[in-house]
Amino acid sequence: MELANIGLVGLGVMGQNLVLNMERNGFKVAVYNRTAEKTRLFLEGEAKGKAIFGVYSYAELMKSLEKPRRILLMVKAGKPVDDVIAEITPYLEMGDILIDGGNSYFLDTERRNTELSGEGYNFIGTGVSGGEEGALWGPSIMPGGQVEAWDALRSIFEAIAAKADDGEPCVSYIGPRGAGHFVKMVHNGIEYADMQLIAEIYDLMQRVIGLNAKEMSEVFAKWNQGILSSYLIEITADILKKVDPISGRPLVEVILDQAGQKGTGKWTSQTAFDIGAPTNTINAAVLSRNLSGLKEERVITSKMFPGIKEVEIGDRSQIIDVLENALYAAKVLSYAQGFSMMRIASQEFSYELNMHDLAKIWRAGCIIRADLLGDIMQAYKKDRDLINLLHDEVFAERINKTEQDLRKAVSLGVAAGIPVLALSASLAYFDAYRSETLPNNLTQAQRDYFGAHTYNRIDMEGTFHTEWLE
Repeated sequence: MELANIGLVGLGVMGQNLVLNMERNGFKVAVYNRTAEKTRLFLEGEAKGKAIFGVYSYAELMKSLEKPRRILLMVKAGKPVDDVIAEITPYLEMGDILIDGGNSYFLDTERRNTELSGEGYNFIGTGVSGGEEGALWGPSIMPGGQVEAWDALRSIFEAIAAKADDGEPCVSYIGPRGAGHFVKMVHNGIEYADMQLIAEIYDLMQRVIGLNAKEMSEVFAKWNQGILSSYLIEITADILKKVDPISGRPLVEVILDQAGQKGTGKWTSQTAFDIGAPTNTINAAVLSRNLSGLKEERVITSKMFPGIKEVEIGDRSQIIDVLENALYAAKVLSYAQGFSMMRIASQEFSYELNMHDLAKIWRAGCIIRADLLGDIMQAYKKDRDLINLLHDEVFAERINKTEQDLRKAVSLGVAAGIPVLALSASLAYFDAYRSETLPNNLTQAQRDYFGAHTYNRIDMEGTFHTEWLE
């Protein structure tokens, strides 16, 4: 019997596309889905005539795989992953490798890795970014777990991963236990921030400058040729030029302004709070999606308060340039927060994350791919232990040149009464991070006043408490 190189459980669109990607790159794949009909349809359709074998039980799956057996799980995060692990574990042998390619919460991956490694099995929590197209033609892949298991997977993952302009595959071993899913979580948090920043710039363009969708599409297309070149800027230009065949209006204008979320952005903010990492822009993006969900309340409230105020903007082309610089500055500050969070988490969870490699594997395939990541990679190449991107000379110079335009963009939104949650959060992060002193000496005094929480002094060592009402 001809053995497959790898097995896959879960034939959703992402699972199917990863299978086709692996087969196209020379690997034989055995596939299993809980619903047998889905397996049959896939084999009779996209997989027909390819080195893809269908199996209809876990026992049959195990018999069809070469050793060590590699099984990629592409099932919904949460309980379904635990259910599949429980069902498949009785068939595993020492050294077999389970790979979770879904958007699992990293602490769940930590638990699963610990439990399975204790039984002699390998568990690789693997972040996969790039959506359906990325899965088919090359995603960014973030595997974490036992390093020896990575060695057994490396040839497959490097073959199917996206390739950057220099030909390097966008995959690298991330670290132990839940490191891969942690990094994917932060990637998605940065993605939330990126999308919200772009949305706020779009809002300023239409409601303050008065640009129509076609004009905005042209602006974003132009920006995609410069410092903002990225996948999200590119697709924004495409979205804004799309006309709705039903109404004849720009399609974006007939889409309800309620943004959904699958939880990874929220997890990023929650984890950042837990480890003490400031992620102002990501937090603002999550909150903005929450606010967007209150559509009915917002409609009622909009009738109670005056509408958008007219603002004198002067030359439109100059303001557009201001917005370009503002978006770049806010984006850099957002990435600075994300990479700083990963540095703090690396120490907290003993992940030993390599920031240079993280920037490197995000340059292609993933949703936040951007020219900026090449610059970030170079910053960490110069200084592997860089504390914050703002400490890099290149980025410090760029922020010095663009921060005033970020202030202007935020001021424009405030003056007009247009919400700029993420833009202002990036600016607030910058102003706080560059401040030698903050007003939290008063906060500490208040805490000591009502709760005897004590405080430290700037002029002597020790911990102090004051009886404030003596």
